[in-house]
Amino acid sequence: MTLMTSWVPSANSAETPFPLNNLPYGVFSVGDAPARCGVAIGDMILDLTEAEAKGLVSLPETAFDAPSWNKLMGMGPSVWADLRAQLTALLGEGGDTSAPLVAQAEAQMHLPFQVTEYTDFYAGKHHAMNVGTMFRGPENALPPNWLHIPIGYNGRASSVVVSGTDVVRPNGQTKAPDADMPSFGPSKRLDIELEMGAIVGTGSELGQPISVAQADEMIFGYVLLNDWSARDIQAWEYQPLGPFQAKAFATSISPWIVTPAALEPFRTSTPEREKDLLPYLQEPSPMLFDIALDVTMAPEGKPATTIAQTNYNRMYYSAAQQLAHHASSGCAMSTGDLLGSGTISGPEKSERGSLLELTWGGKEPLTLDTGEVRTFIEDGDTLTLKGAAKGDGYQIGFGEVVGTIKPAVTFPK
Repeated sequence: MTLMTSWVPSANSAETPFPLNNLPYGVFSVGDAPARCGVAIGDMILDLTEAEAKGLVSLPETAFDAPSWNKLMGMGPSVWADLRAQLTALLGEGGDTSAPLVAQAEAQMHLPFQVTEYTDFYAGKHHAMNVGTMFRGPENALPPNWLHIPIGYNGRASSVVVSGTDVVRPNGQTKAPDADMPSFGPSKRLDIELEMGAIVGTGSELGQPISVAQADEMIFGYVLLNDWSARDIQAWEYQPLGPFQAKAFATSISPWIVTPAALEPFRTSTPEREKDLLPYLQEPSPMLFDIALDVTMAPEGKPATTIAQTNYNRMYYSAAQQLAHHASSGCAMSTGDLLGSGTISGPEKSERGSLLELTWGGKEPLTLDTGEVRTFIEDGDTLTLKGAAKGDGYQIGFGEVVGTIKPAVTFPK
């Protein structure tokens, strides 16, 4: 596929992340006006709430009377496809130039959907191997179940925030190796995890499993996701039930939801298996996507340094496989559920999607372009995640995931 042309001039550049090929979904506001649903096109936003009110788009029932995409998400794939076709006609060459547009530069972005529940996976093999090697040695890096199931844990939907939201350094309980007792205070080993997030559109019934193919059809879209992690808190608390407070303080996502339809030309298969998956997890067709990703770090008031570059195609399990496994016990999946992919890392050091890996647990500090040295994140640092699928003269972008670390609060006595 090549670049599709629009009557919106800024959408016709190879440099824009939001050409007509993309049409990602978000929620925005301008000034004191209420937040509303919108579609990114070039450097503009189509005000979809107003467009629906004016009859420029038509659906079986009103979908944009609230600042959230959940209502449309629950309407299912046929309605999603119909809306995309209407938007493509409206914004493409020959479309209605009276469509209500707002400059992105004037808009404030909000969380694009109401997160019902949040599950985070541990499904990147390079990340799992790196972390396992650090703590258990290369011969025992992967747990015995890792090559058979996508491992995950249930996180906190209440702490999912949109890009640009500041993140307060968490307090927690930690224990030094030579200490008899744990202590309580701000995390000293604050980290990121470069991930993709898959958003469930149509849900499943309690007691009813789904196939990988059905799971793929249930996914409404994808976002970039930063699973902020307090490694020192995590190290003390994770046995035997896994992450808890170390992951509960913030998860940042990009403001734009990119649909599977926009990503369709970039489908690719998961890697060759070391052990055959059980039939219910096997891919019936390519379920991953070729999406280039990078991470930058900027000390307060200083320029950013690129610290990692990798690709979503490095994942061992796709979002569809993760969703199918999630429902395999009969667990009901709901509209608005968010699934984090797990940290995306590659085989090279430059592809490691966390500071834990990049600095090998703090033993190999990073030197930024500014000259500062980092093992983990310091107060005032800004971390930015970016991602785009690269096509023939166009790209499908997600917008950025930006978060600045603020000092920990004083715990009440």
